Amino acid sequence: MSAAPTTHDTAVSRLVRYRTIDLVTIATLAVALGVTFWAWGKAYAGLNGIAVFSYPPSVGLLGGPWLLAGVMGGLIIRRPGAALATEVAAAAVSGLVPGGTEWGMSVLVSGFWQGLGAEVVVAILLYRRFGLPVAMLMGAAAGAIESVYEWFAFYDGVFDTGDRLAHLGFFALSGAVVAGAGGWLLTQALARAGVLDSFGPGRDLLARHEV
Repeated sequence: MSAAPTTHDTAVSRLVRYRTIDLVTIATLAVALGVTFWAWGKAYAGLNGIAVFSYPPSVGLLGGPWLLAGVMGGLIIRRPGAALATEVAAAAVSGLVPGGTEWGMSVLVSGFWQGLGAEVVVAILLYRRFGLPVAMLMGAAAGAIESVYEWFAFYDGVFDTGDRLAHLGFFALSGAVVAGAGGWLLTQALARAGVLDSFGPGRDLLARHEV
């Protein structure tokens, strides 16, 4: 006779089991943010040539918008793999938009590393904390990992050690502010609009109003 499931077993099962609405939301975020990634890629081609980015590693400051999907997917879905899946799916959409990106489908590799950075933070916290500091850590980690990937993919033999560290710092800063704080604010705005009532951010907002 098998033992009855414990409270811990039930909680773990509930955490890892995806609902249909979770999958639909990942797909919706991926389309919306994937198109945004594509548009930002077009803008990036002009922005990275202006004088303020004459120090090449500083282009890392432009990376934050590409990290939004992993942060928002993790904050909203709150299940293992959600941040990674949302970022990879959004990267795929950006590559499939007519005209694509200048990086082709290599954006899938970037999406994987970016999503992994955000995912690792919420995994370390056992998918229990989703406040602003956690969101900023997710964005910073996503930016840091993407920066290391780009050292070898795009800047091998171009950046010296100092340039690499500066690029990492700029990318992580942009990730923390634009994707982390920005993604958290967007998630809170969606919760206030009532579209996240079936998700953690919506339930958190309702609980605060009931206190």
